[in-house]
Amino acid sequence: MTDTLQVRNLCKYYPGFSLEDVSFSLKPGRIMGLIGKNGAGKSTTLKAILNMVRPDSGDVTVLGEDFFQHEAQCKQHLGVVFGGTDFYPLKKLSTITAVTRRFYPTWEQQAYENYLRQFALDESKQFRTLSNGMKVKYLLALALSHHAQLYLLDEPTSGLDPVSREEILQILTHIVGDGQCSVLFSTHITSDLDRCAHDITYIQNGRVLKSAEKGIFLQSFDHLKTAGEHGVLTLEEIMLRTERRNFDESAL
Repeated sequence: MTDTLQVRNLCKYYPGFSLEDVSFSLKPGRIMGLIGKNGAGKSTTLKAILNMVRPDSGDVTVLGEDFFQHEAQCKQHLGVVFGGTDFYPLKKLSTITAVTRRFYPTWEQQAYENYLRQFALDESKQFRTLSNGMKVKYLLALALSHHAQLYLLDEPTSGLDPVSREEILQILTHIVGDGQCSVLFSTHITSDLDRCAHDITYIQNGRVLKSAEKGIFLQSFDHLKTAGEHGVLTLEEIMLRTERRNFDESAL
């Protein structure tokens, strides 16, 4: 089975920060959570995968194709949602959609209209008038309407109320259900990943600390439990204890 996404030894160097040899793979029909504290390299990893920032070294393969050699072709299979995307703030949603759908031969207008209704989006509104949560929903509606095989989502549930967050998680779980697509989902709301993720990749200080199936991932941090503590640690507990240990060691 061909991996939907393979990232191998991805590096990007900035003054004061480096993304070092980031490697992981994502299989079809899976949701992978990308976790790490703010500034750990999650967004830089996603941008490097997409060539939005040019990696200094490393390889990215999408559906068996070298992404950097076949970027335009590979992007036809991607659905991307990044926080902070503002488009043209004075343009109506209908105008933005009319331009966006021209890029995707697989665009399905009926699916898009269904998402508009589900998310209570009004196409006559200007993009700038939307709340942050509604902007995310609009970006998701665009991403979900052209039958992408790989979704790259950067903090897609940030700014959403609990009901809307649950709605998005249900949609993501549904779309991977037939095994035809995969989701790479960066978030600091680890409770969302507790409910929907199959795999977890943890980035710390620009490096992959651990990438594995969620059950294996959780068990691999049993050494962080205190004496007499039973059960499996949550993702939030793992992050808090790992980052605290890292801080304590750096302070020595």
